[in-house]
Amino acid sequence: MEKQPESVVVVVLAAGKGTRMKSDKAKVLHPVCDRPMILHVVDTATQVAGKEIVIVVGNQSEEVKNVVSQEAEVVFALQQEQRGTGHAVKSALPVLPGYSTQVVILSGDVPLIKAPTVNALLNVHINQKNDITVLGVRLENPFGYGRIIVNNAGDVAKIVEEADATETQKQITIVNSGIYCVKRQFLEISLTQLRSDNRQNEIYLTDIVEVAKNHDKKIGLMICKDETEVLGVNTPQDLLNVESLMIAARK
Repeated sequence: MEKQPESVVVVVLAAGKGTRMKSDKAKVLHPVCDRPMILHVVDTATQVAGKEIVIVVGNQSEEVKNVVSQEAEVVFALQQEQRGTGHAVKSALPVLPGYSTQVVILSGDVPLIKAPTVNALLNVHINQKNDITVLGVRLENPFGYGRIIVNNAGDVAKIVEEADATETQKQITIVNSGIYCVKRQFLEISLTQLRSDNRQNEIYLTDIVEVAKNHDKKIGLMICKDETEVLGVNTPQDLLNVESLMIAARK
């Protein structure tokens, strides 16, 4: 029998409040080049998975739904409380297509991510038969990002958030982009094992890497060649920076 291709669903995390934006508007609705930033991410997701897209909403959920629904046919999942990225993905599980075998996780506040990069991540993930593959990036100034801890064999050992990192770990320049590809079956199992015993008292999605490690699962890492693609928007200045990069890329 001919092997069937993997069925991919993209989950976009778009539930956060974005308090550092100093705005009443939901963070993902702030415009980048005259379009809400979430729509740039949805464009990329559509190129990767067609209509197999789940948007996790929370803060100003109806407004986000209305904006996205005008431009794309997607499914929405509601995160009732903002309890971290792991909790957000867990909120999406009930509405994932039953036949999907691989889950790509994107952030609604990372509007410069391109489909070729996500497809490359997916290809690495499938070809290496990984249970989880992390998109990392090297940054000269990694402040604010989770650090990817790599062992002597070059494998991903764990991801440590900035708030929980030691001074030594903060020197690491390979950081987590927040973009992953995860085998559906492993994702469902691992999310049940996440705990909120950290300084933020949140359920971190990054902890599934440690779950994978503890269960001898295969963890892959792909380094994004263009660091600007994975820039997140957390402040008004970040928004200006991302818009400038998008304008420059269009020239």
